[in-house]
Amino acid sequence: MASQIAKDLSCVNIVGRTRVGYDIDNLLEVLEDFLGFTHIHEAFLFGAGRLGSALLNDTGLKQFGLEVVAAFDTNAKVVGHSVAGIPVYHINELEAKIKKHNVKIGILTVPIDRAQEVADKMVVWGIKAIWNFTPLRIRVPENIVVQNTSLYAHLSLMFNRLEGVECESEKKERK
Repeated sequence: MASQIAKDLSCVNIVGRTRVGYDIDNLLEVLEDFLGFTHIHEAFLFGAGRLGSALLNDTGLKQFGLEVVAAFDTNAKVVGHSVAGIPVYHINELEAKIKKHNVKIGILTVPIDRAQEVADKMVVWGIKAIWNFTPLRIRVPENIVVQNTSLYAHLSLMFNRLEGVECESEKKERK
């Protein structure tokens, strides 16, 4: 197991000493750089409703290298305003904002019935990576990175794990 970890760490250019280990500060620095946390990646958020607004208010994203510089929506109640200091534009302004910011990352938090349409627009205007919070598995070209984050899937995993814990607890009580 330890040799596999050392082999894996060699892929990120960290050097340790046999039977001594790694300099922890250097290891953390190299891993943070490898994971992309050491420089800021700008992103656009699509869908400034409840979930989108929650993400815009999440100050922790920047600590991990992601800064949302603008949001897009079609709802007249949010367009033209800002959330957590981040301006919300109409989706029709996307082309101009992409040219200004050269953003390559999009965060998708629109309603499911708009997800594919908005993802298509993102791809057309140069977004190369999509963090998808919708339950829809969007279809994009192979050269586009998609990270699906399903709140519902994680909820079902939690329920499943809870069942397992409760079953183990009941088994112990019977003994």
